[in-house]
Amino acid sequence: MRFELFVALRYLFARRKQTFISVISVISVLGVALGVASLIVVLGVMNGFTVDMREKILGVNAHVITLAAGGGISGYPELVRKAETVPGVKGATPFIYSEVMLSTRYGVKGVVLRGVDPVSAPAVLGIAGRMVDGSLADLERSGAPGLVIGKELAKRLGITVGSRVNLLSPSGEKTSAGFTPRILSFKIAGIFSTGMFEYDSSLGFVSLDAARDLLGMPAGTVSGLEIVVDDIYRADTVAQAVTQALGGYPFYSRNWMEMNANLFAALKLEKAAMSIMLTLIVLVGSFSIVTTLVMLVMEKSRDIAIMMSMGATKSHIRRIFMLQGTIIGVVGTTLGFGLGLLVCWLLKRYQFIKLPPGVYSLDHLPVLLQWQDLAAIAVGAMVLCFLATIYPARQASSLEPAEALRYE
Repeated sequence: MRFELFVALRYLFARRKQTFISVISVISVLGVALGVASLIVVLGVMNGFTVDMREKILGVNAHVITLAAGGGISGYPELVRKAETVPGVKGATPFIYSEVMLSTRYGVKGVVLRGVDPVSAPAVLGIAGRMVDGSLADLERSGAPGLVIGKELAKRLGITVGSRVNLLSPSGEKTSAGFTPRILSFKIAGIFSTGMFEYDSSLGFVSLDAARDLLGMPAGTVSGLEIVVDDIYRADTVAQAVTQALGGYPFYSRNWMEMNANLFAALKLEKAAMSIMLTLIVLVGSFSIVTTLVMLVMEKSRDIAIMMSMGATKSHIRRIFMLQGTIIGVVGTTLGFGLGLLVCWLLKRYQFIKLPPGVYSLDHLPVLLQWQDLAAIAVGAMVLCFLATIYPARQASSLEPAEALRYE
């Protein structure tokens, strides 16, 4: 064992005359440990929220949406085939988008209506895997046009699979009596649950033909194409390639990152703000290390002078106190990692912190640990602890042996 490390461990674990310094050392270790544990738990929860939100959004929406300037798209089967030939595209499906009113005997509710192809939509939209009753295939199986709605909307209006409802389109007809909205009767063919209150309470799916009849659109016309890609983080590049494959203008494509930029930017900012605030806890622990080492230098000034008189150089003394502070940082960081990982495992395993589902997109705290965050926490904590040792170590190495031993 090196001389510097031996002395540093001796000063840390040997009994001292002043137990107050030992108490401050323990507080330093606990401060670093609590800061590290808090960072691990909070970043894990923030990552969990972000990923859960992204999965739920992409479960209802496609990764890329292709539209045409000025209105709908005709001749979409050929456009779908062209889009599917683009590298990185897993599938494409046409869709129709509009806002309508849903009317039942229990009330009226505004609904975002999406016309989909029951055959190709399940390969693009994750909504097919979130059905709690019925399926998208049932949209065209019943005699009347089928409608799939969210669980919250069904609960609010008191309707179930098989119920009859009316949809009122804003694109009505002018008659001698004035403007008459277009009204069609639909049969509830299925109910889905995404876990997001906004979608479950205001979204409905019908077949393409039913959407055209309700909205008065020409046959063979759709609002655009929905596309799913292999790598969601390359959606912007694939979107540009799809637009070029379709011939450019009047077609243009938008990806999921553009359409939800504000939401994910807010989550990223919140994660950064929480990280900065919790890093201050580690900083407080590192300041305690400064206090501990300064008081230790004052207590051990006689020992330092004797070691220097026996041949220890200033660099030896400096390394002794740097090692001592670094050991405190290592012990605190290790304890913090153990505590933080334990709390994250408990949150993930038992989900004992419940959230109101009407307020949040899920009913428990999600946890997702990423090695990049864990590495950044470990490096950051150790750097702060090491920086805290520089001043006390320099003060110890600048001690003059003659001055320290003059009155001994």
